[in-house]
Amino acid sequence: MDNMNQKFNGEPHSYTRFNLTQNMEGDNSQVEMKLSSDMDEEVGGNGTAEHLNHNSNRKPYVAQKLGRTPKNLCFMAAATLLIFIIGYLIGYLVHRKKDIAQPTCTNSVIAPAPPFVDERGSAPVLDWDDVKKLLNEKLSTSNFETVFSEFSSSNHQAGSPGDEDLANKVHRKFKEYGMKTWTDEHFVKVQVLQGTNKVTFKGQMMETQGFLSYSASGPVAGGVLYAYFGREGDFSDLRNKNINMSGRVVLVKAGMISFAEKVANAAKVNASAVLIYADPDDYSIGETTALYGHVHMGSGDPYTPGFPSFNHTQFPPVESSGLPKIVAQTITSQMATNIIRQLQGPEAPSRWGSLSRLGSEDDVITVEVNNVLVERKINNVFGVIKGYVDADRYVVIGAQRDAWGAGFAKSTVGTSILMELARSISQMVENDGFKPRRSIVFASWSGGEYGSIGATEWLEGYLSSLSMKAFSYIDLDGAVTGRRAFKVSASPLMYTLIDGALNEVTAPNTAATLFAQYGKNNWESFLLENMKQESAAYPFLAFSGIPSLSFRFSNGNLDYQYFGTNLDTREKLNIATSNEVPQLAQTAAQFAGQIALRLVHDYILRLDVQKYDKIIRTKVAQINRKVADVQRLQPQLWPKALTMQWLMSAYGSYSRASRNLESDKKNSDLEDVEMCRIINDRIMMVERNLLSPYVSPYESPFRHIFLGSGSHTVAALLNHLDALKTQNPEADANQFHNQFALFTWTLQGCANSLAGNIWSLDNEI
Repeated sequence: MDNMNQKFNGEPHSYTRFNLTQNMEGDNSQVEMKLSSDMDEEVGGNGTAEHLNHNSNRKPYVAQKLGRTPKNLCFMAAATLLIFIIGYLIGYLVHRKKDIAQPTCTNSVIAPAPPFVDERGSAPVLDWDDVKKLLNEKLSTSNFETVFSEFSSSNHQAGSPGDEDLANKVHRKFKEYGMKTWTDEHFVKVQVLQGTNKVTFKGQMMETQGFLSYSASGPVAGGVLYAYFGREGDFSDLRNKNINMSGRVVLVKAGMISFAEKVANAAKVNASAVLIYADPDDYSIGETTALYGHVHMGSGDPYTPGFPSFNHTQFPPVESSGLPKIVAQTITSQMATNIIRQLQGPEAPSRWGSLSRLGSEDDVITVEVNNVLVERKINNVFGVIKGYVDADRYVVIGAQRDAWGAGFAKSTVGTSILMELARSISQMVENDGFKPRRSIVFASWSGGEYGSIGATEWLEGYLSSLSMKAFSYIDLDGAVTGRRAFKVSASPLMYTLIDGALNEVTAPNTAATLFAQYGKNNWESFLLENMKQESAAYPFLAFSGIPSLSFRFSNGNLDYQYFGTNLDTREKLNIATSNEVPQLAQTAAQFAGQIALRLVHDYILRLDVQKYDKIIRTKVAQINRKVADVQRLQPQLWPKALTMQWLMSAYGSYSRASRNLESDKKNSDLEDVEMCRIINDRIMMVERNLLSPYVSPYESPFRHIFLGSGSHTVAALLNHLDALKTQNPEADANQFHNQFALFTWTLQGCANSLAGNIWSLDNEI
């Protein structure tokens, strides 16, 4: 009884206490009852109740004590019995009356209560091989043909009626699949072309149809200067030839880097304007095909940098630091050829191709840009398959919905893969017994053509929640643009996942895996590429610190030549893929789907924290070598108190923490839900803690110290060391000291977090 009292968190009752004792010799149990309050007065001076003493005077004593004769006792017993019988009859009649008053059903059967499901327990899961098999069975080329037709549109620019129609289709489909759905509305500012922009060269005025959103406005004049692809190295080549670049109108080819990067590089050398064209040697799109794009060096709405563009918010009027201050415009290859033929000036480097002259300051050209800034409402559409254990932890799979024109490769294929994955996985959960431990969020973004606006605004709006709960993002944009090559860009945490999928997914129309077909026995060397800033995966990774992945089937290193044109149609993609678009889309869905399912299937997140160990070690070694060069060549510039010991110690801390985590994973009880959750939280915090806490998201939104951009990155540190080594006037030893300290402590903070509890650090800082 004492145990029961404890179970119900109560005190022992004062009425009756039972003590059950078992006779060690096997006798029957004895029950000893004590009436606590009523019998206290019977306790003698020695603490023993006299009425329990065994003696010959017991009965007379009791009768005397109660003040009753045997006759009176018989009378009282009879009266008590009569009262008991009367009470019993009354109770019986009342109970029967209640039974009669209740409706009866002679054939009714009371259904047993459903079994209680403890959602904190381990989810019943299928074997991984069964999960893969189910996914492959659900995805088919015939289904993709149907979805392609359903989500194709000739006009669906961001915020247009066509974009809204597609959003409604996505929303309806998510509901049909039985998912919880919702939308995310934003009011964003974009530039649009009203009328025409103009280029005038040597008396000839040429009207343009394409345009670059977020360009500066107004007419600008200057001497033409050809700068190849407009990369930093290309401008360095021009600087080495002692060419004046200030005030020049730079003419560059499309490709290699984004339009925004080309314009940013030109602005660094004080150019006044940039003209971009598609070289016929690289792009077979015709002489008069117009190009469209944007030149914001960043992502999201540049007029709400770091903030969400919700309608009810009232942020101060600010602009992104990535907005260009110079004019930018696209021209057709026919216009570019006409300009290049008439250029004078110095000869171009031989490796730049057949171009003979770079242009002179006398080759004056006028560029007139009259883009108009407008506000548009865009909608992101979401559906979720909830997990059975950690429902508040989720992987996000997303695809861009809008496009400049038809955008078949840019948006239709990705949206179709998204919808087929949503359908297939929903059916696996509903019909086939698959129970993901964690949730899967499917996202259809708008505003992608203007710089991943929809995705970035969602991240900005819910960053504090997403950074703690979203553990990966998989981007489907541009997943199929060719068939001869396969490229991947991702957080190092996802490399092990990628390796597994490459070795398990079969390449189209062959029995070989993707790894065997494209990997050449070393996929990191042959398939891995840097993540592009225009990818929706980039803000997830570099702005939010969420491990992210994008991939594509392609025909080479250059972007798909029809992106940003009105020629991005099914017919053009059929040519680029030898009519294998459905097969390639099916394989892309299997690749993305297996990675997503692995992330929600396993007890421990399959994100490999030790992959960063190698990267950190490589970067620390590079910094160490460059520091030694500066100390040897420019000792007067090096702060005497600054050594490499602090940075090496930070690397050592991360290395130890990553190894200890792997040990914890191997030794953990996978049935212990709380332990798995703690380990997974440590894994999730790695990417987030590689975001520098010392820079403003407003001024430097991409805060990742390895994969971001800005003075806080390891790339900036290495460049600063090069500048110190050559005594570049822009180099500042004190500024480098500050950069070095902040970088080091960001890395140390990541290591501390990875170690787990504060008592796990053990003075290893």
